[in-house]
Amino acid sequence: MATGPAVSIALTHMQFAYASVPLFGPLTLDVAPGEVVALIGPSGVGKTTLLRMIGGLERAYEGHIKVGDLLADQAPPPGFVFQDARLLPWLDAAANIRAVSPDIPQAEVDALLRNVGLEGLRASYPRQLSGGMQRRLGLARALAAGSGLLLLDEPFVSLDRAVVLDLQTLFRDIFKAKHPTVIVVSHDPEDAARLADRVVILAGRPARITADFQLGEAGIDRSVAAILAAQKEVP
Repeated sequence: MATGPAVSIALTHMQFAYASVPLFGPLTLDVAPGEVVALIGPSGVGKTTLLRMIGGLERAYEGHIKVGDLLADQAPPPGFVFQDARLLPWLDAAANIRAVSPDIPQAEVDALLRNVGLEGLRASYPRQLSGGMQRRLGLARALAAGSGLLLLDEPFVSLDRAVVLDLQTLFRDIFKAKHPTVIVVSHDPEDAARLADRVVILAGRPARITADFQLGEAGIDRSVAAILAAQKEVP
């Protein structure tokens, strides 16, 4: 996989019809090709909605979002990894991958399953897989989309900590190997610290960016502390 596309966000207004105030006013954000960015903020601030806008699923806004040189709703579909795996229960693992890429060769299906630690399980159905294994299959399916853009929405919710740590290592290793552009939504600073190169904190209504900074290589504890400190500084 080549390095993923740049993402450029330039919003002027976004408001749901039932809401009394906008979800977003003016907001700009640029994500470099191959960058891993974490969107952090309280529940309801608009993180998942922004992810849907980037993915071309939500179009009722003013301004523009570009993926590469294309508007988001015209760009190749990104790979999504959701809070739950959202696998098709009547399809086995291989067929779930083909659901987003019908023409993918079997050899590539097997390679994707091997890369996420599911080698030999292509004939297994979601009900036969643990929660962590289902998330691995969800990542394989997202990679199969082939657009180079991965959008992760709270991908580790409701999993045991040991499973989360294992998945975080897997995700980060794949990011380093494949160089996709990744935008991950999380409420957990540790998710951001373990996965991201950069953290963007959203707050308020309309939501605004209150902090935007790179994470260094100083270690997980220091990274989490930096994120928590930035959140506390929100006026």
